[in-house]
Amino acid sequence: MRELVIALGLLLFIEGILYAIFPSKMRGILKKLELVKDSQLRTYGLVFAFLGFVIIYYLKSSVW
Repeated sequence: MRELVIALGLLLFIEGILYAIFPSKMRGILKKLELVKDSQLRTYGLVFAFLGFVIIYYLKSSVW
């Protein structure tokens, strides 16, 4: 559970830094996001979620 909270904190940190450093570029990206179809967003979301799961699984199961 501790690692999940750390991961959430890291996600919020990275998101916050991007908006703080590049506010106008982030606004442009969000406007372009409206042009993407829901099915494409869903597909990309599932792919990234799967990749994240594979990375986490690999790191947790390997000995470092």
